[in-house]
Amino acid sequence: MYLYNSVSHKKEEFIPRDPNLVKMYTCGPTVYHFAHIGNLRSYIMEDVLEKYLRWLGYPVKRVMNITDVGHLSSDADTGEDKMLKGAKRENKSVMDIAAFYTDAFFADCEKLNIKRPDVVEPATNCIDEYIKIITKLVDTDYAYLAGGNVYFDTSKLEKYYVFNEHNEEDLAVGVREGVEEDTNKRNKNDFVLWFTKSKFEDQALKWDSPWGVGYPGWHIECSGISMKHLGEDLDIHCGGIDNAFPHHTNEIAQSESYLGHKWCNYWMHVLHLNTSSGKMSKSKGEFLTVSLLEEKGYDPLIYRLFCLQSHYRKGLVFSWENLDNAKIAFEKMIAKIAAIKPEGEVDEAGLSELRERFKKALDNDLNTSLAITAVYDAIKAQTNGATKLAAIADFDRVLGLDLIAKAESKREQDAKAAKSEGGYEIRGEGDAEIDALVLQRAEAKKAKNFAEADRIRDELKAKGIEVTDVPGGAVWKRV
Repeated sequence: MYLYNSVSHKKEEFIPRDPNLVKMYTCGPTVYHFAHIGNLRSYIMEDVLEKYLRWLGYPVKRVMNITDVGHLSSDADTGEDKMLKGAKRENKSVMDIAAFYTDAFFADCEKLNIKRPDVVEPATNCIDEYIKIITKLVDTDYAYLAGGNVYFDTSKLEKYYVFNEHNEEDLAVGVREGVEEDTNKRNKNDFVLWFTKSKFEDQALKWDSPWGVGYPGWHIECSGISMKHLGEDLDIHCGGIDNAFPHHTNEIAQSESYLGHKWCNYWMHVLHLNTSSGKMSKSKGEFLTVSLLEEKGYDPLIYRLFCLQSHYRKGLVFSWENLDNAKIAFEKMIAKIAAIKPEGEVDEAGLSELRERFKKALDNDLNTSLAITAVYDAIKAQTNGATKLAAIADFDRVLGLDLIAKAESKREQDAKAAKSEGGYEIRGEGDAEIDALVLQRAEAKKAKNFAEADRIRDELKAKGIEVTDVPGGAVWKRV
């Protein structure tokens, strides 16, 4: 399996430190508002990665943080705390806001078939871990106190910009233009590890620390939570591309300075979901949520397929027209699977060949578009229905599209609709597959295609089904 590593800027063979446990960390949401579907693209792709690792046979421990304190509205460690902003907006406490939007986030994840990580840790649970790391950084001269805050000193590093080579002059006051410069910093790219009462006096959540009553900076949280649950090394760290700088850059700086060795081997970044006007973001008012998709009549899994149709390292443009195209593709795929008859025994050689095509796609830097093509290959394969359905069910352990369940549901709906429209009543033992065959036999007889009707009768007989025609329908039973 090869993954593109954002640090090396190339695809690298994935070799875990310990094949008995892949350690995976995901930057979780800041729970001050609903997640928009752009945020959720990253979580969908990270979910596919985790599920594929498990499909390959690796045990995985995946940890995700919940940012419920310390994430500022500016990446330059200035501006209003996002959690405080949400609390003011809704006239609630910060913890009430955090609890509500954490639940909302995981409700959206469930609708999108995103597996809940093995460990989900709110930032507010790990204050002792942050203080431990910051204390050592201060003691080893990687951090300093100024203006009541504790800052990481980026000048102590041989290389700070690990993901991209930036022009320092372009970053004089952080990443965004119009941000007020923090004069406490020794160097323009230093970042806050701990805030005290000297700043943001109205901050709702504060804790005692060696440097005064205050709260952690955003970047220290992921380092502390990861080390608490995954130890001193990581295999894979995931996140949206907007986290690469400064958040992940700062995580590496503080973690490796604290540990004294390399921290994480592979960095996976998912590119933005864009609209016609650019990057989707809450601040721009383009607030497309899973609930809004549902209100407009879209199954959330249509959005999941929409994401899987594109590579995670390519920007993806959202429009309702593009989502409609994904809906059409999804419905056609389900219809094709619903038409497959689960006949015969699984051909293990044939299944192995289909699995190899699927594996080849995902081994190449998680190419989900080609993995979807592998599903169509299974549908069209020159093999029996049992083998096709076994392959599709196996692939869906990774893709998470509920393909088999939705196909079964469609068969049942089609059978009911046909009964209703034709006035043809089928009485049996509640088996949608048998009902569909009995109905097909009746339609063949109605069309005077007696050879097809006889063929279906023989197929039913081979399954141990006896059909008796009655006025207005048929009765079947197992014999």
